[in-house]
Amino acid sequence: MSHQRKPEITFNYIFNYTYNPTYTNGVQGGFTPRGELVMHFYQERPALPKEVTHEITPEGGIGAMTEADPKNLNGTMVRFVETGVTMNFQTAAMIHAWLGEQLGQMQAVLKAQAEFMQGGAPETVGEGQ
Repeated sequence: MSHQRKPEITFNYIFNYTYNPTYTNGVQGGFTPRGELVMHFYQERPALPKEVTHEITPEGGIGAMTEADPKNLNGTMVRFVETGVTMNFQTAAMIHAWLGEQLGQMQAVLKAQAEFMQGGAPETVGEGQ
C-alpha cells in the first residue's frame, strides 16, 4: 500500500536588517477610508524634560531644580508611537484568533505560576495513592 504525502509548503522568514521588536502598552486606531483596520502601538510613560535648570550649591554641586521645560513636566505623560499596522478584515480575523489562542495559553501559565507561589505545584492525578 502506497502512502501519498499531503501537499506541503515551507515558509522561510526573512528579517529586515532594521527588525527590532519593541514593547507596547497601548494601542489607538480605527478604520481607514478604504475600510481597513489601522492600529498605532505606543509606549506610555512619564515625560522627559527638554531642559532643566538647577541651583548651584555653595560647594559647587548641583542643587534643587528651579525650572523645567515644559513647565508642567510633573503632570505630563507621553505616548511614544513607534509603529503602526494596517490590515484588511481577513488578516484582522486571523490575528484575532491567533491572539485568543495565545492569551488562553498565557492564562494557563499565569494560573500555574499563581498556584505554585501559593504553596507548591498543582497535584497530579494518582499522586499519593
